[in-house]
Amino acid sequence: MTRRSTGDLLRPAPHVLRQYALIADGERGALVGPRGDIAFLCAPSWHDDAVFSSLLGGQGGYGISPADDRFVWGGYYEPSSLVWRSRWVSHHAVTECREALAFPGDPERVVLLRRIDATRGVAHVQVGLDVRAEFGARTMTVARSEDGHWHGHSGDLAYRWTGATRHAQLHDGRLVLDLVVPAGESRDLVLEISRTALPREPPEPGRLWDRTERAWRHGVPEMSTSVTPGESQHSYAVLRGLTTSGGAMVAAATTSLPERADQGRNYDYRYAWIRDQCYAGQAAAAIGEHTLLDGAVRFVSERVLADGPDLRPAYTISGGRVPDQHDVTLPGYPGAAVRTGNWVNNQFQLDALGEALLLLAAADDLGRLDDDGRRAVATLVDAIAKRHDEPDAGIWEIDNRRWAHSRLMCAAGLRAAAAAPSGRSENAEQWRRQADELVASVDRDCLHPTGRWQRSPDDSAVDAALLLPGIRGAVVAEDPRNRASVSAVLEELTDDGYVYRFRHDPERPLHESEGAFVLCGFLMSMAQLNLGRREEAVRWFERNRAAMGPPGLFAEEYDVVQRQLRGNLPQAFVHALLLESAHRLGRAGVGSTGFQARAR
Repeated sequence: MTRRSTGDLLRPAPHVLRQYALIADGERGALVGPRGDIAFLCAPSWHDDAVFSSLLGGQGGYGISPADDRFVWGGYYEPSSLVWRSRWVSHHAVTECREALAFPGDPERVVLLRRIDATRGVAHVQVGLDVRAEFGARTMTVARSEDGHWHGHSGDLAYRWTGATRHAQLHDGRLVLDLVVPAGESRDLVLEISRTALPREPPEPGRLWDRTERAWRHGVPEMSTSVTPGESQHSYAVLRGLTTSGGAMVAAATTSLPERADQGRNYDYRYAWIRDQCYAGQAAAAIGEHTLLDGAVRFVSERVLADGPDLRPAYTISGGRVPDQHDVTLPGYPGAAVRTGNWVNNQFQLDALGEALLLLAAADDLGRLDDDGRRAVATLVDAIAKRHDEPDAGIWEIDNRRWAHSRLMCAAGLRAAAAAPSGRSENAEQWRRQADELVASVDRDCLHPTGRWQRSPDDSAVDAALLLPGIRGAVVAEDPRNRASVSAVLEELTDDGYVYRFRHDPERPLHESEGAFVLCGFLMSMAQLNLGRREEAVRWFERNRAAMGPPGLFAEEYDVVQRQLRGNLPQAFVHALLLESAHRLGRAGVGSTGFQARAR
């Protein structure tokens, strides 16, 4: 039997992104690697510093892995949950490790559950724990209680490790454990991390598992109307896992994972983007689910009422200012430096005002809009009137221009607000005129000679973001401008069934500049469906849902040539658009029977 060093167990070499699974409880999330390593976990909250950061080359880790180095990896999520089962097959045994963050999460305390199951044969695993606060900068103190529990501090964080830990030993400042589980039996390990004092009594694993199972079972809705019920429920679970008890949803669980190696395109997405939150809320509205919808409406309304026309593109999960971007001294994931914070504070994104109106109108249609939401609608309408002529950073957060997409999304939001129950008043006609004026302004400076919309007055190129106005109602789907824009995206920005945002360089193939944007692939599916092209809609949906790793997680981009995920993981807005497009296809009568027939 070949044994690994403790360093290999706690901080194995990084894997391709498609092999990582997510466990999350709403208040934070962790990436689990194929060799049983918790590769990334921030504590106690999403945007706090990491305590396990081997994904980025940092110190600190928590590994559970077969003692025999010769094994193959697999894994799966338990239905309608973010309970992950790592599965390892060796010559002598099949071992599973059930992984979860206790759900729903406590905002102040991380509770990480790991249960080793000897599925076939005797499970012999090596376990290592090294809690390192501040991205690995702080070592942990270690003490042992009389009943065999381990506890201590790292920086200002307290931790406690309980369960089958009695035989653990301290080695080079780390806790290590050689654990043997008889065939058919299981052993529990529970790790708690908190900035405040931990409860006097350690938690009971069985109760935590029961509560977590029950919460996920009741927290994920039935999706029988979707063309892909299982994957829709999984995407909903991902969105729920990324959404705090206060309603804020982080854009992704990670930071600094490169979109393109050594190009500086690596960002910190552990914050709540208004646009992404609206996408998720609109997906929830489409399926008629209230938990995510109500949370999105509450968080967005609060931000709108607080900041009005100065609405920021992104906030911390508590509604505060996103920290400015700065570098962290770590090796980083291969191909990227480590950055935390984000430069988004310096941006104005006009389209977010329209997306917020679309969200609130969708909630209004379902009878879920309260007085704060109605006040937020009026605030957004006034903000659009005040700022619609200003250049903005746009959906892709590039340079400030008069982006056609931004103005058209404001038009779509105004039309939706006018048609919603609360808008059917003396204001409705005024809002529709305001929308008409915005569309006319785009026609004046962004209508290409071919009849499609172009990106901005000084950029005649095609942009996949211009699929959205026809989907969201800035114009009707059959409008010639929309049809021409969809056709232009198909002709110029697609390859091998995937969609790219725009051309960075007209002289190079699309895939040499960046990965396909999976969000845009699902937008193309909905655009085709709106035009009555059902078979095309199915084809685009099916192709783009394949752009996920084995655990079923999407990143922002997909490298079509290398078939690899690119960017932070998981990217919430991609899961939101899968959820919405799958539901809309199902509602249009494209059922699973059709998929089965095609497969045969």
